[in-house]
Amino acid sequence: MRTITVIGASLAGLHAAMSLRAQGYDGRLVIVGEERHRPYDRPPLSKEFLTGALTAERLALADAGEIGELDADWLLGTRAEGLDPPERTVVLADGRRLATDGVVLATGAVARALPGEPLDGVHTLRTLDDAAALREELSRGQVRVVVIGAGFIGAEVASSCATLGHNVTVVEAAAQPLLPQLGARMAAFCADLHTDHGVTLLTGTGVRALHGDGRREGHRAGDGHGGGAVRGEGGRTRVAWVELADGRHLPADVVVVGIGVRPATGWLEGSGIPLDDGVLCDAGGMTTVPGVVAVGDVARSAGHRAEHWTSAMEQSAVAARNLLAGATVETYTALPYFWSDQYGIRLQLAGHPQPEDTVRLVEGAPEDRSFLAVYERDGATTAVLAANRPRPFARLRRQLSRSGGLAAV
Repeated sequence: MRTITVIGASLAGLHAAMSLRAQGYDGRLVIVGEERHRPYDRPPLSKEFLTGALTAERLALADAGEIGELDADWLLGTRAEGLDPPERTVVLADGRRLATDGVVLATGAVARALPGEPLDGVHTLRTLDDAAALREELSRGQVRVVVIGAGFIGAEVASSCATLGHNVTVVEAAAQPLLPQLGARMAAFCADLHTDHGVTLLTGTGVRALHGDGRREGHRAGDGHGGGAVRGEGGRTRVAWVELADGRHLPADVVVVGIGVRPATGWLEGSGIPLDDGVLCDAGGMTTVPGVVAVGDVARSAGHRAEHWTSAMEQSAVAARNLLAGATVETYTALPYFWSDQYGIRLQLAGHPQPEDTVRLVEGAPEDRSFLAVYERDGATTAVLAANRPRPFARLRRQLSRSGGLAAV
């Protein structure tokens, strides 16, 4: 291969590029990124960056020396619009066509939005620009924040907003936050974390619509006598309240929508790359199209798509090796691992918990906000969960990894 193009200047894309160089690839390396930023760390966006504890500069995933060692051509602020595998060409939004011998698909995922008219004050949180816009709004004084979705991102945003002194309400359609991921017992613990810190948690109801109206102070468009809707800086109506599915109305100055993501694969339609909730690939990241691999959040590897930091990084080295070999010579089989920081508590989860699993406490207790627990099925441990117990968690995680995901603990 004389030219390899990485589509996506993300964690996965960066580590794929680094792995290619580390494994001896010395040809032309092109990195295409839709965002204008060099690769940065996303997990702090909902936490330290949102609260102001970290600057954008400190989010960088590589320093100037590491960027230089890559010897790559960076095309930032550039969107890929198509891939033509038979012609070995990547089509860019500005009309350019890049000839390439190999392609790494690392476009990640995009945040899901609620349907309806766009309103100022409504945010999703996926990119650095998203986080910067939300942080700017939160810096203007105490506001009423409604977070829609109590998953990991929603919970972290709620935690950060509460830390900043805002009035926070979290709306979750499920009966408990993180119920599918953690089960009822541990989901109850996560619910208590919100209420412990003065956050209002409303569960078992979804959102019907977001509304803007003319009942708030500020510049009004209309008759010149105070009538009409409140307009944001871009001439759009600003959000004023949230209508819940059960009929309740929540006043809101800022709304953060955290209802999950969808893989960024639209640009690949018609390319011949198999797509189904991501780019279909084997456990080594190889697609059925020669010379094309997928890594990170966009990759549905062996029927599973892992939206985790560690997976994105580790998959990339495996996929790079297989791309250079031209076949799957290595597979990625590491145990899923995820962490989340909420209200001063670090939650860590490793393994494959299922709703039917039984949870057993090994150390501590949820009411003490520090514990180590295991998920068990048919006498074997399937997952490990910890709150502020990093060392014993690491031990059990290693044990579970060595056993291939099922162990007696």
